[in-house]
Amino acid sequence: MIPAFLGLSGLALTDAERQLFRAADPAGYILFRRNIDTPDQLRALTDALKSLSGRDTLPILIDQEGGRVARLRPPHWPEFPPPDIFGAAWNKAPLTAMAAARANAQALGVMLAELGITVDCLPLLDVKAEGMHDVIGDRSYGTDPYMVASLGRATLDGLKAGGVVGVVKHIPGHGRATLDSHLALPTVTASAEALETDLIPFRRLADAPMAMTAHILYTAWDETLCASLSPKIIGDIIRGSIGFDNLLMSDDLGMEALATQPGGETMGGRAAGVIAAGCDIALHCSGDLAEMEAVAGALGPIGAAALERLERAMTWPAQADGHTVASLAARRDSLIAAA
Repeated sequence: MIPAFLGLSGLALTDAERQLFRAADPAGYILFRRNIDTPDQLRALTDALKSLSGRDTLPILIDQEGGRVARLRPPHWPEFPPPDIFGAAWNKAPLTAMAAARANAQALGVMLAELGITVDCLPLLDVKAEGMHDVIGDRSYGTDPYMVASLGRATLDGLKAGGVVGVVKHIPGHGRATLDSHLALPTVTASAEALETDLIPFRRLADAPMAMTAHILYTAWDETLCASLSPKIIGDIIRGSIGFDNLLMSDDLGMEALATQPGGETMGGRAAGVIAAGCDIALHCSGDLAEMEAVAGALGPIGAAALERLERAMTWPAQADGHTVASLAARRDSLIAAA
C-alpha cells in the first residue's frame, strides 16, 4: 500500500486505472463531479473500488460540505446549506445552531454511507478574518474561534452518527489567506501570537480522526516552506502545539500553491515532499493517469505509524441509527427556523 489518496478519471474504472491501482494499492480514493451520475452508477463505482482493494473500510473521500462545495447535487440528491448558515443561527441561539449542524451532518453521513462513500472532507475549522479570500467565504462558520470549534464539533459528531469519517481542514488554518491556494501560494505574515486564534478550533478538535493540511506559507513558523511541506509546522505546530495525532493528509497535490515550492515542478516531487515533511497521506485529485503514475512511483510503502492511524480512523464512525436523510434535514430546517 502506498500513502496516497488518488482520484479517478470518470464514471467507471478504466483498464489502465485498474492496472495501476492493483500494482500501487493506494490507501484510498477521492471522488468528484466527473465520477458521479446516478445513485446506481455511484454505488457500482464504490463497490468496484472496495472489491479491487479487498477492504470494506476503504477510504473513499468526497468534498460534500454543502452550498457551493457539493459533488452530489439535485435531482438525485438534496441540496445542503453552506456552513455559515449555522454560524448565523449561532448568533441567535447557540445550542439550537449546534443541534441543527449536527442533524445536517448526520443527514450528510447517512446519504454518503448509503452510496458506499466512507469519508467526508468536513468540517472546515478555518476562522474568518478581515480581507480573507472568498475561496473560504461561506464555507467557514464565522469569525469567533470558539463558535467555529463548537459547530465543528457538532458537525463531526453528526458525521460519525451518520456512519462516515470526518476530516478537519485546513490545518493549521486557512482563514487569513488573501489568495486562493488552488491558483497561487498564499503567504500569511501574522505573528505567532495572532495565529494562536486560528489554532483554537483545531486544538479543541484534536481528536478528529483525520485532518487536511493547508498549502499556505506562515512566515511566523517557517519562512520558506508551506505547511504541507514543512517538517517544522507539522512537527511543532500540528503534532506539537495543536496536539493532533491522528491521520494527516495533504491538500491536493495539483494545486498551484505547490508549484513554486521545492520539488513542486513534478507531481512525484510534491508527493515525496509532503510525506517527507510528516503527512501520512499525499492527496492527488485530478485523476490524470500519468500524474498518478508519477505519484505512485515517487512513494514507498506506507509507514507503520501512518498505517495504524489510517486503520484507527476508519473504525471511527458509529453504526447509523435508522434516521433518514429527509427526517434529519427536516429537523435541521426546523431548528434553523426556530433560531
